[in-house]
Amino acid sequence: MSPEEGCTAFAPATVGNVICGFDIFGLALEAPGDRVTAWPSSRPGVRIREIAGDGGRLPKNPDRNSATVAIRALLLSTGRHDGIEVSILKGLPLSGGMGGSAASAVAGVIAADALLGTKAPLEVLLQCSVEGEATASGGAHLDNVAPALYGGLVLVRPGRSRPVVRLPIPQELHVSLLHPEVEVSTREARRVLGTSVPLAEAVAQWGSTAAFVHALHSGDWDLLQDSLQDRIAEPRRAHLIPGFEAVRQAALDAGALACGISGAGPSMLSLCRGAERARAVGEAMASAFHQSVKFEASLHLSPVAERGARVEASSAETSG
Repeated sequence: MSPEEGCTAFAPATVGNVICGFDIFGLALEAPGDRVTAWPSSRPGVRIREIAGDGGRLPKNPDRNSATVAIRALLLSTGRHDGIEVSILKGLPLSGGMGGSAASAVAGVIAADALLGTKAPLEVLLQCSVEGEATASGGAHLDNVAPALYGGLVLVRPGRSRPVVRLPIPQELHVSLLHPEVEVSTREARRVLGTSVPLAEAVAQWGSTAAFVHALHSGDWDLLQDSLQDRIAEPRRAHLIPGFEAVRQAALDAGALACGISGAGPSMLSLCRGAERARAVGEAMASAFHQSVKFEASLHLSPVAERGARVEASSAETSG
């Protein structure tokens, strides 16, 4: 791949929180995702050449875009003074509960790292991506950035020397994700949570998160299902999502292990055992949503993707 041609990177959609793991569990889907192409520039600094797929809503100011802020952090952390121009192709919705700002940030640093040949460690790429994500969403949400970069199912521990722990993925674990064509502001979804949690709720949630991790390691599907309960975010956020209760009940009736809010919403996810069950659950979710709410929605079916962000091609190859 010739750096003069540019480098294109893809970063997938992610699910943050994963029902019982508010702010600590995240997983990656195989698709959809965001793509960022980076080209060398004779002018120092990072600039945006174009953005597509966002309806003209994302900022082209490089100080305010998650991809360019992340790339700038990579240049700073590696001591580089190169000029880079980028184009961003949004395949993920804005404020959709699918990790859109994280995907752009991660795709940006992967593309820039490949372009420059810096081969930065994952830990550096993670921190740079987090800086980009924080610019877009108002906070550093590792539970989206980490699975977008690492792939798989991860446990995140902000502020620790080892902030990301990869968890085992049961072979049959699949995701049905319904994205309503409405928006829920991440900042508003944070606001409704408040600043305190009753002790009994916190203890129950801690027990569920510990049981979830053990179930993943042991392959205990019954325990996995029993652990997937959210006592923290869902009771406080469900009212923000049109048709949530109808969709959740339809998913459970169709055989989902659990159904809950993806990230801050409005996307809803179900975890299922097996691809066929995931398809049946997804179709039930979509049907329930269309019957109860006058909005469009898109359905995404995927196993938990073991692979995260990656370089796809040079710009010459992608332009055909």
